[in-house]
Amino acid sequence: MTLTELYRKIIDELSPSLGANEAKATARLLLEDDLGVTPAVLALRGDRVLEPETITRYGRFISQIKAGEPPQYIIGSAHFMGMDLKVTPATLIPRPETAGLVDMIVDDNSGKTGLHVSDLGTGSGCIAIALSRALPFAEVDAVDISGDALDVARENAAKLMCKINFIKADILGPLPLPAQKYDIIVSNPPYIVEDEKKDMETRVKDYEPAQALFVPDDDPLRFYKAIADYALGALSAGGSLYFEINPLFAGQLTSMMAEKGFSCDISRDAYGKNRFAVCRR
Repeated sequence: MTLTELYRKIIDELSPSLGANEAKATARLLLEDDLGVTPAVLALRGDRVLEPETITRYGRFISQIKAGEPPQYIIGSAHFMGMDLKVTPATLIPRPETAGLVDMIVDDNSGKTGLHVSDLGTGSGCIAIALSRALPFAEVDAVDISGDALDVARENAAKLMCKINFIKADILGPLPLPAQKYDIIVSNPPYIVEDEKKDMETRVKDYEPAQALFVPDDDPLRFYKAIADYALGALSAGGSLYFEINPLFAGQLTSMMAEKGFSCDISRDAYGKNRFAVCRR
């Protein structure tokens, strides 16, 4: 089997379950991350004959993806804002929406140096690392309740030569107050209510870490409430809270934050959904 034949086989096998466009994207992801075969290499050397072991491995990959497993977990990495980050079932897979949150923070703080930043619920470290690279001389703390997730985030930070202070703690408290107050607190916390689970894709609800995704139906803002209370003592005067949010609860979030003394601006993502909140006292 040649590279071109393998590429076509992946697409043919996965299109019924993923759709043609996503099957093509998955084929490119697998070939590039596992074999180092870019589209250019595929075009130039598509007639390269593959080893039997490679063909067997890809048969296994295809079966795993058909069963619902995310390809990023199979190959152990995900692309995010120009970075290749390690991901495991202990971490969420970074999404384009989260890149939009990072872009918003960088745009708002352009020209500022030496900022003190906290990323609450860091997971793979994608937000903390991206901000460490984009904000000059920023001091970045990254917090997560999962020791396994923090191990992944540390590995990603080391690979990308980012100095980040990792802290094992629960967002729901108590969180340690910093010696120097934060100029930016950012979080993409769990915000999907249990009632939404039935409409979600198998590869998300059955494979990605539930504790990083779901909140009770009767308390959808539990993490935002805890972060707002923490920010009352941890955020500097003139500092900002940045959230990724569930569009279903944008109004409730704005009202809750107002009760705690914060004004909120809600922004839409690339799909037109209310996805981000910037809150200030």
